[in-house]
Amino acid sequence: MRLFRLIPVLAAAAALVLVPTVSGAQTQEATKTSKDSTKKKARKKAKETEEPAGEAARAAPQPPETPRTRTKAPATGSAERAMPTVPASEIAAAKASGKVWVNTETGVYHKGGRWYGATTHGKFMTEDEAIKAGYRASKSQ
Repeated sequence: MRLFRLIPVLAAAAALVLVPTVSGAQTQEATKTSKDSTKKKARKKAKETEEPAGEAARAAPQPPETPRTRTKAPATGSAERAMPTVPASEIAAAKASGKVWVNTETGVYHKGGRWYGATTHGKFMTEDEAIKAGYRASKSQ
């Protein structure tokens, strides 16, 4: 009877001893795979940045690289203004007469804002005409 009581205890002890060994082997395998991929990436990067082996390349002095600075145009709101595709006089006349700009490629019309007169494919029309033609209003307005 005492032997039957010991079997579950021994099984639990064996499980505790074996589980860290198995998970440790898996961790070592994952680390090895990670190190191999890191080495491959480093070799690839070194190969890409190698200089040409020709004599002319060695003889010619290379000028030092100057850091490039990025300049941004002043933005209005959260995005920069789009360049109009129609003349400013047409845009002003359309706004005065209450017309919307319809982007014929996407099926969206704009009452004003960033894309008014600035999409590549578009035309001016009244809002009623745009709705009848199946265009929808811009979600940003």
